[in-house]
Amino acid sequence: MMPVLKREAAEDRSDCSMLPKVPVPDLQLTLDAYLRCVQHLVSETQLRRTKAVVETFGKPGGVGEKLQKQLLEKREKTENWVYDIWLEDMYLKNRLALPVNSSPALVFLKQSFRDIKDSFVFAARLILGVSQYKTMVDGETLLADVARGQKADTPLCMDQYKRLFSSYRRAGPELDSLITVDGSSDSGHVIVACKNQFFMLNLTEGSCRLNEADVQAQLQWIYEQTLSAGQKQPAVGLLTSDGRTDWAAARDQLLKDPVNRESVELMERCVCVVCLDDPTGLEPSDANRAVLMLHGGGPDKNGANRWYDKPLQFVVGADGVCGVVCEHSPFEGIVLVQCTEHVLKHIRSSSCKPSSGRSTSELPHPRRLMWKCSARIQSALASAADHLRRLGRNLDMSVFTFAAHGKELIKHQKMSPDAYIQLALQLAFYRCRRRHPFYTLFAGLYVILFHLCRCHRRPVSTYESASLRRFRQGRVDNIRSATPEALAFAKAMTDGRTPTQDTEKMEKLRAAIEAQTQITALAVAGMGIDNHLLGLRETAKEMKMETPDIFSDETYHICNHFILSTSQVPTTEEMFCCYGPVVPNGYGVCYNPQPDRILFCVSSFRESKETCSGLFVRALDEGLQDMMRLCRKHTDHSNRAK
Repeated sequence: MMPVLKREAAEDRSDCSMLPKVPVPDLQLTLDAYLRCVQHLVSETQLRRTKAVVETFGKPGGVGEKLQKQLLEKREKTENWVYDIWLEDMYLKNRLALPVNSSPALVFLKQSFRDIKDSFVFAARLILGVSQYKTMVDGETLLADVARGQKADTPLCMDQYKRLFSSYRRAGPELDSLITVDGSSDSGHVIVACKNQFFMLNLTEGSCRLNEADVQAQLQWIYEQTLSAGQKQPAVGLLTSDGRTDWAAARDQLLKDPVNRESVELMERCVCVVCLDDPTGLEPSDANRAVLMLHGGGPDKNGANRWYDKPLQFVVGADGVCGVVCEHSPFEGIVLVQCTEHVLKHIRSSSCKPSSGRSTSELPHPRRLMWKCSARIQSALASAADHLRRLGRNLDMSVFTFAAHGKELIKHQKMSPDAYIQLALQLAFYRCRRRHPFYTLFAGLYVILFHLCRCHRRPVSTYESASLRRFRQGRVDNIRSATPEALAFAKAMTDGRTPTQDTEKMEKLRAAIEAQTQITALAVAGMGIDNHLLGLRETAKEMKMETPDIFSDETYHICNHFILSTSQVPTTEEMFCCYGPVVPNGYGVCYNPQPDRILFCVSSFRESKETCSGLFVRALDEGLQDMMRLCRKHTDHSNRAK
């Protein structure tokens, strides 16, 4: 990800239509880079086969050139040649459930609510902060984002902000659709979820906007209504937590009744969902708060108090566990962070002001969303609950703060903090021990089991998101961090059979950092290989061609099975981002580099025999310590030499 350094006044920013289009990279450069990416990930026999199919694909007058020509023509005719096919491939075709598998979350500091009313005050201020931000988005008065680092001050496309409050992911049997509702003409309405019930809360009454006391009173009324069993509705939100094909089938059944259809339409048109969660009784550790954001604790806690299709779900727990869950298809993480940081600043500033108020009797009450559920829907609800329960139990989350140093010390070594951290992740996986069969049963014997576990001692396909927002309608491409140089460094730092001198280790570290920096520069400049290969593959389908061998080759599938899915999500407010792994035997790693520390969220699945978040964190901690010791030794030696 390419974080934001600063923001410019709205009148100084360029219209996104003035930004350049995403380029189509040179075909031969992409094919050469592809072979370089995979050469150390597959066997020599497989690599020989892959080289042959790549050579055939790229030969003059061959299939590759024909597809490349079509892509170049498409670029001329469209605003962004890769946007639609990327969106479908990355999100809309994915049939997995949204929680854990797709939707990331931001986790706030634990709030110190004295009672339930304190949580309503927090939620009311949050809702008004969201409304204020929506007004800025609709009026196009947001400060413009600009890039930092390489090509600093480059203006970034702001289109994703327009989808924060107007988008909705609608489930389909084979392909979801991302719909957009025009809500710029009014303040809209918020859906409030409380005890698995949903209420429509209008943000205006007549021509007047609700103030903090108004919203607080409405939230109090909603809460009181849920204490009565008289009008209790089925926990329909559970359906949105299920696999997309199952939810699409249940949705079709649900919409047959006009009452349900009206409720779903209100969901689709809302600004956001605000989830008033019950206390869970769990220790509010970083890891527990992270999993509660991702899946609500399952159907037995707050997992049904959600509507996962909506891009923004703000969670306010009565026990102080708060955050936001994001349906990721409309926008990238940095857009979510910018919005959320504005909301948190609004909450903090509101706490310093006296609350104005008027009688709640002057306001019409929020409207409860009603549902009529057939036996078939009731069966789908039971199935969705079981699936969410198993998904929650399977998630293995570790949140780790590396406190020995932060990004400032890395900068003093004249290295990119992001490249350095990515290299640390490669070293951690190389060293990381695989889960012992008895690890879960006897986790108390941690040290003994740690030494019984076998190390991976290999590199794996790695994904790091690279922002393309310097281009028109730009989203992301992939930085493939598992470089040959990273592997050489990991071997030098780990394999004791052939001791390596510190000077050589430092040379390999510098070489790996340089390689990572170069591929990052290419990716953010629109010269990454993943989007290009995806475009070529999908163009072949559009042209009704037989699938070219390069895309049916085993190497292509290994290359796209991302064992490590990583992302940098820096924040200025006290919060952190987390998400689940993207493959059953992989890790999801999100990191937040601060000046004096680095916070990591590492996730995996307990059912995998190859992964363990706790073991990965231990290897990561040791690797970061070893890397900094190496850098300090080199610095001390250089200083003495002077």
